[in-house]
Amino acid sequence: MSLIYLLDLCAVAVCAITATLEAQRRELDLFGVTVIAVIAGIGGGTLRDILLGRLPVYWINDPIYVVVGITAAMLTFFIRRKINIPRNFFLLPDAVGLALFTVIGTSIAMNMQVNWFIAALMGVVTGVFGGVIRDILCNEVPLIFRTDIYATAALAGALLLITLDSLGMDHHLAVIVAMGTIILGRLAAIRWHIHLPRFHRHEQ
Repeated sequence: MSLIYLLDLCAVAVCAITATLEAQRRELDLFGVTVIAVIAGIGGGTLRDILLGRLPVYWINDPIYVVVGITAAMLTFFIRRKINIPRNFFLLPDAVGLALFTVIGTSIAMNMQVNWFIAALMGVVTGVFGGVIRDILCNEVPLIFRTDIYATAALAGALLLITLDSLGMDHHLAVIVAMGTIILGRLAAIRWHIHLPRFHRHEQ
């Protein structure tokens, strides 16, 4: 069992957990929460596979991804009913999920020998699209459009992975370094409210 495969399963579980925590704020039932969690967990990878022409998409060939998503969602649902979890707690596992999915998407694209820029974009798509689906289904403005550094952290991590790999660093070590960069970048942005320039509404 490869490191990328294990990270992929972990990413689906983490994304399902964050989606469950977010969906429960909308007071959805177990079925609704589970559906959103699974779709969020496999959404980014599904879009990546479609864009890269890797058909059928990965979770059809290996349904364990769906099983992991369902299990993570249901466990989180029942644990959350017993334990009070702070509203913003999901931001931490969300940062981890972003890092996991980004390095996985980038690695898969690199293995397909696509252009380095496309490989980086595939990493970003894999990292952020599940969260976009989660927020839309929960009737929220997607986190990627309303928060501090998010997709930018994913892009930086993807480019770092590609650079380290091209310099001859062991791929597994490069993956770990890139993941750490994404997580630290995202958490630093949350802590110090670092963000890109944005439009502001001017009061009349």
